[in-house]
Formats: sequence, C-alpha cells, structure tokens
Amino acid sequence: MDVILLERIAKLGQMGDVVKVKNGFARNFLFPRKKALRATKANKERFETERAQLEARNLELRTEASGVGEKLAGTSYIVVRQAGETGQLYGSVSTRDIAEAITKGGISVAREQVRLDRPIKTIGLYPISIQLHPEVSVSVTINIARNEEEAERQARGEDVTQSRFEEEAAAEAEMFEEAAAAAREAAEERVGDE
Repeated sequence: MDVILLERIAKLGQMGDVVKVKNGFARNFLFPRKKALRATKANKERFETERAQLEARNLELRTEASGVGEKLAGTSYIVVRQAGETGQLYGSVSTRDIAEAITKGGISVAREQVRLDRPIKTIGLYPISIQLHPEVSVSVTINIARNEEEAERQARGEDVTQSRFEEEAAAEAEMFEEAAAAAREAAEERVGDE
C-alpha cells in the first residue's frame, strides 16, 4: 500500500514522501496515529494544500521537544528493585518503569518514547535513549539498584555485587582466622598442661 507520510518516521521517510508499506502496518499503526494518509489523488492534493500547516506544526513540536531534551539530556534516575546476591533482578525493568521514574523526576515522558531493545534484568547503570520527537532523541542514565544507598555507591562507580562478595569473603576469612587462633591457644594450653 502506498501512503503519504505526515511526519518523519525513522527508517521509512520524511514528511511528504510517498512510500510503500505493508497493509497491516498502515492500518494498525500509521493511520490510527495520524502519521500517514493513503496515497490517493485526492489525499495528495489535500496534503499539498495543508503542507505549510503540517510543516509549521512539526517545527513547533520539534522546538518544544528540543527544549525538553535540553533539560533531560544527561540526567540520571534511580529505579529500586529487589535483586539476588549476584545482581539478578527478581523481575525486569521495562519501558513503563523507566517512563514512570523520569515522570517522577519532573519531566513527563510516555513509555512509547523510551527506546529499549530488551528489558533490563540486572542491577547497574544503563544509558537509555528517549525519543521526544522523530528528530529529537536524548540519552539519560537509569541507575537500577536494591536501595538508595546502593544506587549512590553505583553512581560513584563501585561494583556493588563485587563488593558484597568481597565483604562476605573477608568476614568468612576473619571467622576462620579467629577459629584457627582459638584452636592454637587450646593446643598450647594442652601442651603446657602436660
């Protein structure tokens, strides 16, 4: 099916381009979201008469998105989740969770604007792309941790899973040392008694 794009769409084309797309993509995505029109003679004439208005609206939306993008770019947000000792989450962090964290931070973002290849399943710092407009994309950092204190440590660059294992190993080594010292003292007392 041939359609006329009413806005820039990544990997498809610019505003005003006539492109061939699959019927389902046009009916289920482009038409309901008013991103395209069927490429009929009447719609082509209609598009040409409305082109100036559409370009003005697109410029206005892009300017607004650029302003929001300047505030959002480079910011960091914390998402607290339960996780195991190795840092594996007991669930995952999805686009909805990221959008909620950013919205709580003061800038409204829809989950459709969050670009995430796959859900996040381990704690750590993740750079996430936010698509505010087809022509405006910014990057934010999502800090996924078990609690606020751990998030602060992660932000400073500590590997919280590694340090937790090191702390446990040090505690076990200390207990072993204490047990060995007590056993030596007991052996010396037995030797002294004989």
